[in-house]
Amino acid sequence: MMESKNKSALERGSASDATSVSTSKNGFSLRSHIRFEHLVAGVTGGLVSSIVLHPLDLIKVRFQVDEGPGQTGIKRPQYTGVIHAFRAIVQSDGWKGLYRGVTPNVTGAGLSWGLYFFFYNTTKTWMQDGDTTKNLGPGNHMWIASFAGLATLSLTNPIWVSKTRMCLQYGTPGNVHFVGMWETLANVYKYEGVRGLYRGYVPGVFGISHGALQFMTYEEMKTLYNKHRNQPLDTRLTSAEYLTFAALSKMVAAATTYPYQVVRSRLQDQHRQYSGVWDVVKQIWVFEGLYGYYKGLLPNLLRVTPACALTFFVYESIITFLGPDKKS
Repeated sequence: MMESKNKSALERGSASDATSVSTSKNGFSLRSHIRFEHLVAGVTGGLVSSIVLHPLDLIKVRFQVDEGPGQTGIKRPQYTGVIHAFRAIVQSDGWKGLYRGVTPNVTGAGLSWGLYFFFYNTTKTWMQDGDTTKNLGPGNHMWIASFAGLATLSLTNPIWVSKTRMCLQYGTPGNVHFVGMWETLANVYKYEGVRGLYRGYVPGVFGISHGALQFMTYEEMKTLYNKHRNQPLDTRLTSAEYLTFAALSKMVAAATTYPYQVVRSRLQDQHRQYSGVWDVVKQIWVFEGLYGYYKGLLPNLLRVTPACALTFFVYESIITFLGPDKKS
C-alpha cells in the first residue's frame, strides 16, 4: 500500500516537472530571466559617460550637418578643427554653450544604454535557458543586439531629435528658440506632429547594425579571451580588461557604420529640409563627396571610445556588485 502511494506521488511529481519543462520551452518562463540590475547598471553608465563627454558630442553634431560654406545660404559657425570649435563655442556662448542639448543627451543616453542592456541581457539569458556558460556564437549575438537596438530606438528616437535641435542652436542665449528638452519636444510635436519626433528613424534603423556589430565584437572578444585562459565564459574580468574590450569593439563599430549618423543628424536639423534619406545621401555625394559621410568622425571617436569604455566599466562594475552570483 505504501509503495503504491509513493509511486503515485512520484508520477505526480514527474508530471509536474514535465509541465514545468514544457512551460519553459514554450517561452512562458521569460519573466524568470528578467534582471533589472542590467537596466540600473546601463542607465548609470550612460548618465556618467554622457555628462562627462557631452561637449564632444555637441561638436560632432555641428560638424555632421555642415555642408560647407555657401552651399545652402544657412549661416552656420565654421570650425577648422575640434580645438577651434571648443574655443569658438566658448567665445560665442560661454562655457555653458558646450552643454547645449545636455538634458536630452543625458536622458537619451541613460535610457538608451539602460534599455539596450536590459533587452539584450534578458533575451540573451532566455536563449541560454539560464546557463550563462553557454556560448551562443556571433550570429545569435548579432540577432539579440539587433532586437535590443530596434526596441530601444523605437522608444527613444524623440529624445535624440530634441538633442540634435538643441545642439544646433547658434548664437547668444537670447536667440535660443528651445529652452529645454520638454519645450523642444512640445514644439516639434506642435509644428511637425509625430512624424517630426521620428525624424531620422529610418537611418537609425540602419544604425542598429552599429550596436549589433559592437556587442557581437565585445562578446566574441570576451569569449575568445576566456577560452584562451581556459576559464568559464561567464568569468568576471578585471576593470582594465572590460575597458580594453569595450573601447576596441566601439572603435570597430563606429568606424564601420558612421555614415548613418551623418544622415540622421541632417534629417533632424531644424535649419535644413530634405525629402528623405535618399535625398540626403545624394546631396552629400554630389556636393561633398565621400568625405561628407565622415564629417565629425574625429570628435565622434574622441567621444564614443572613452564614453563606451566608461559606460561598460560602470555597467560591469554595478553588475558585479549587484549580481547575487557575481555573473552577468
